[in-house]
Amino acid sequence: MAQQTDESVVLRAGVRGVASARVTRLSTGRRVVEVRINPVQRRGALSAEDSATMATGASMALTKRLPLVLIISSSGVDMEGGIAALHGWGATAKALADCSGVVPIIAVAFGLAVSGPALLLGMADVVIMTGSAVAYVSGPAAVAELTGLQVGPTELGGSGVHSRMSGLAALVAEDLPGALDLVGTVLDYLPDHLDTVAPRVAYNDPWDRRTPELSDLLPPTDTGSYDIRRVISAIADDGELLELRAAWAPQLVTALIRVEGVATGVVANQPQSMAGTLDIAASQKGAGFVSMCDTFNLPIVTLVDTPGFMPGKDLEWRGMIRHGAQLVFAYAEATVPRVCLVVRKAFGGAYIVMDSKGMGNDICLAWPAAQVAVMGAEGAVQILHRRADAPTQASLAQEYRVEYLNPYLAAERGFVDDVIDPVDTRRAVAGALRLLDGKRERLARRKHGNGPL
Repeated sequence: MAQQTDESVVLRAGVRGVASARVTRLSTGRRVVEVRINPVQRRGALSAEDSATMATGASMALTKRLPLVLIISSSGVDMEGGIAALHGWGATAKALADCSGVVPIIAVAFGLAVSGPALLLGMADVVIMTGSAVAYVSGPAAVAELTGLQVGPTELGGSGVHSRMSGLAALVAEDLPGALDLVGTVLDYLPDHLDTVAPRVAYNDPWDRRTPELSDLLPPTDTGSYDIRRVISAIADDGELLELRAAWAPQLVTALIRVEGVATGVVANQPQSMAGTLDIAASQKGAGFVSMCDTFNLPIVTLVDTPGFMPGKDLEWRGMIRHGAQLVFAYAEATVPRVCLVVRKAFGGAYIVMDSKGMGNDICLAWPAAQVAVMGAEGAVQILHRRADAPTQASLAQEYRVEYLNPYLAAERGFVDDVIDPVDTRRAVAGALRLLDGKRERLARRKHGNGPL
């Protein structure tokens, strides 16, 4: 993300502090507003003046409709600044909230991000952390005092924790220059603001390219695994994809691709992890990604292969219903072009929430091996014929597979628009997106939905 400094306009240049703000241009040609906190004094502690500089940068991004790039290393609010410094941080948070949903907010954490600055990371659309970055709301000392648990900074809030456990980090880079390069890569897929579309990129990959590599992708058994990213690559121009939050909830893949040069979001169940089942983290991951794509006018392609939601007392107690509904709400609210492809299993409630026709997708496709049903054969027989002996149940399960576990019954009822050969996957998906180009929906007048948070 090397900047051309001769085109930069510095904001509040005469104000001393650790925060700076400027309008600049990336090496890719995109103009952005960059807000940076450097730990040159007191490890980047924020004074009231620093917070005002950050808020000014955010306000400029909103006014000029430019992406906002936050580059943060801060120990939190400056204690010597007192309530004025605390108030300033609140004003910064308000300015970021005003930008949210209007312009892309990309945050880079390259050092310490504690308390308030850590929460600013949580307000970004995409967070990129360096390998040495650490972020937490309450530090090791507070954890030890309250819980008695001795934990180090990296174990508490290192980039590994936030990429695998919390889902905060969408991408991790080796160092700051690498993280800044990733900023440009991410922004290549996003528009400047919500009222425009991402730049269309030149491509040489034919839209109707056949995908014979997918003809033998599915394993011979229903429980066999495969890498869903092979399907995503087959659909994408030149096989390129940028996966976000790859290490968090890996049973659901969220990736950015291009189809005929058009930036597109992909949500896909990953059979290689937990058989593609949905849990709380996967639901949150999918909901956030769908919402971002809808906000910034990216078409959404959903690839379905899931046996359902993960059962468990702990999951239910932690709010599986509420968090699962987040994914429902995100898809139901999305107004961008939406194409769904059922690759294999699509059972029960998980089938519904993975952008089924009932959720409002525009075009639903399926491979011939797709299984669209309330549940799998064994589960259905256990409910319908629980008193039958084992050989009878096995025979009934086979009959159930033949009669119900196929996409044709759903196609007869209009729930699947077309059953396609896997070798025609890119052609079918690209053709559907072509048809939906320019789709518009009239939204009901309301302040906002009141979905589960």
